[in-house]
Amino acid sequence: MIKLRGHHFICLHFFSGEGYDDIFKENLRDILARAETEDIEVCEDADHVCEKCPYLKDSKCLYDEHADAAIREMDRTALKLLKVDKDATIIWQNIQKDIPGVFPQWLREYCGECDWKKVCEKNHYYQSLRKEYIENIKFHRL
Repeated sequence: MIKLRGHHFICLHFFSGEGYDDIFKENLRDILARAETEDIEVCEDADHVCEKCPYLKDSKCLYDEHADAAIREMDRTALKLLKVDKDATIIWQNIQKDIPGVFPQWLREYCGECDWKKVCEKNHYYQSLRKEYIENIKFHRL
């Protein structure tokens, strides 16, 4: 069974083959392939994505001094947006269908300052969701 933390349920949808190193990228490809057929356990701490991250030390993200706390907050928000309980077992396809509905809030709250923003902006799915969001804003201003 795959273990994923909250924000990975959203952010993995925008993976385009880039990452810290080849080991990390191959792990992401493997997780996404497995997610199509395996159940996923929601976890609160370092997950199967994190285990190949060069910044993981003692189950904490040491990307910078505030990273671990910020990631935990992102995880809580992602689970709330997706209406998923911690320690639940879920199916990837059920999360996929909810991404368009949660994307606008995720974009506003997290994408703007994210270090991965330039990578996600290359992803066609991200581009289409962002374009739809911008068009909706323009429409509602009319």
